[in-house]
Amino acid sequence: MKRRFLPWRFLVVLGLIVISLFVVFPIQDRIRLGLDLKGGSHILLECVDTPEAPVDEDAVRRVVEIIRNRIDQLGVAEPVIARQGERRVLVQLPGVTDPQRAVEIIGKTALLEFKDETGKTLLTGAHLKNAQVQFDRLGRPVVAISFDSEGAKLFAQATTANVGKPLGIYLDGKLISNPIVQEPIPGGEAQITGRFTLEEAQNLAILLRAGALPVKVEVIENRSVEPTLGRDSVRAGLRAAVLGVILVLAFMVLYYGAFGLLADLALLCFVLFFFAVFIGLRATLTLPGIAGFVLTVGMAVDANVLIFERIKEEFRAGKTWRASIEAGFQKAFRTILDANLTTLIAAVLLFSLGSGPIKGFGVTLSLGILCSMFTGVWVSRVFVDLFADRLKMRA
Repeated sequence: MKRRFLPWRFLVVLGLIVISLFVVFPIQDRIRLGLDLKGGSHILLECVDTPEAPVDEDAVRRVVEIIRNRIDQLGVAEPVIARQGERRVLVQLPGVTDPQRAVEIIGKTALLEFKDETGKTLLTGAHLKNAQVQFDRLGRPVVAISFDSEGAKLFAQATTANVGKPLGIYLDGKLISNPIVQEPIPGGEAQITGRFTLEEAQNLAILLRAGALPVKVEVIENRSVEPTLGRDSVRAGLRAAVLGVILVLAFMVLYYGAFGLLADLALLCFVLFFFAVFIGLRATLTLPGIAGFVLTVGMAVDANVLIFERIKEEFRAGKTWRASIEAGFQKAFRTILDANLTTLIAAVLLFSLGSGPIKGFGVTLSLGILCSMFTGVWVSRVFVDLFADRLKMRA
């Protein structure tokens, strides 16, 4: 690299450090923790056949999408909704303190029907446009619903034909309201009343907005991960990460002297850049992800070790100090690229084909490799060029 560009390269590094500090801190408010670190609910669902609705490929896909829609309306951050096998759906909800409510919302079919007194279905929730919680004159929660144009037409016909008669509102075959129709309702709007608590009314509105499941779904596993376990995992992971970084920093200084100190600065930049990119991508840190990060800390200094050893060899061969640095970086780059590229391919495959913790490991390992190559080759070169005239390695 040409020395006349050194001030600009240094300013780029300085700018990246300032931006990263702004992105990363306060880290406890910025970083997203996965289920194994934050605690929450782990729910496994299975689609089951019924005479009315046999399970097929399309039905399972629609179940996944509808469950994702329902969970989004719960406001859960960083949920995991993934298909497992042919009929199962994995749901992980970090930070959910009321798993029973989540199960009730996720697992309900939510088939809404309006039936006359003979039991004939006149209208279903398929034509529903919106559902939201309101309060009646007595302050009791009700669910106000509105239909699309086709639904409004059917609802008008149903109320016209049943004036003075009950019009039953059924959810999953259960009667939840049975009002007497006083007059035709042409506007396509109605209220579902009942002895709802506010939470029950909110749950019903979510279910109706998200739509009905196409097949029956059963909960086959529902377990909670305690936050205390997550805190213990975070504490142990951070202890391992901090200890690993300290040992690597100490080794580099003891073995390479002042140049090891420059490598340590590059390593600290690596840690900062890694978390800045990780947070910027809104990725979720899991326990395997911490393991992937600790692994990349060691890999981050590999590049510097290779470069410094190359510089040593060139200097012993009789080249000038500046020429040794130039040759050391050039010759080590190909080896560094090859070594990291093969690991990066494996990490990308883990991210693409894995799920849950395996995917988290693949994410942190991929980011760690890319950041370590940047800091090991480019940032280290800036630091070495800045101080090369004042420092010499022990050859």
